Amino acid sequence: MATAEISRSAVEKLVRESVYRQLGVPATGASGAPNPLVVNVSARHCHLTEEAVEVLFGEGHQLTPMKWLYQEGQYAAKETVTLVGPRSRVISNLRILGPCRTLNQVELAFTDAVALGFRVPVRLSGKIAGTPGCMLMGPAGFFSMEEGVIRAAPHVHMHPEDADYYGVENGDYMRMWVGGELGVSFERMLVRVDPSFKLEVHIDTDEGNACALGPDSPVELMKIS
Repeated sequence: MATAEISRSAVEKLVRESVYRQLGVPATGASGAPNPLVVNVSARHCHLTEEAVEVLFGEGHQLTPMKWLYQEGQYAAKETVTLVGPRSRVISNLRILGPCRTLNQVELAFTDAVALGFRVPVRLSGKIAGTPGCMLMGPAGFFSMEEGVIRAAPHVHMHPEDADYYGVENGDYMRMWVGGELGVSFERMLVRVDPSFKLEVHIDTDEGNACALGPDSPVELMKIS
């Protein structure tokens, strides 16, 4: 008898429901939200164009998915590059996230930027005008970025049904409270809404360390009055 193929999103839903049952929390969250709130720490990484990938890894090279990320179709690639900053300071093994995009962008935490000698502005992804550039080094060559090095603004991805539930729109800001021994309140959590998105907050490694974020950390997302 033929067995129907289960979609990846359906498998994720079953796994989330199982984890929430073990934690004693309703799968829709304590407040009855349509989807559970996921908060992930985003380590330093880069997004590259097809042109940049070919310069760094050779003509015709395609990124190879290593690990699928929470947002549908997004992945951490096997490929990494070396970032060369001011005064030839470097960060090696900078992970590329795929698929390829229409612009080149490097996302660093504040401490990463300090170690490299950068003054890096906080920006929404894709808003790179006036940002510093850098040199990337791969096994096949060097690629010079005139701009595109940022510290990503803390943000939350939302499906329209999540935005309706929280009463917010794309471009709004929300407050996120993280409890625990090092409780922190993030006052400017940028809202990004798209039908392809799943409810997920992204903060960087400095921000995750500041609030000691862990799997059992209580988290609440709130509309700013």
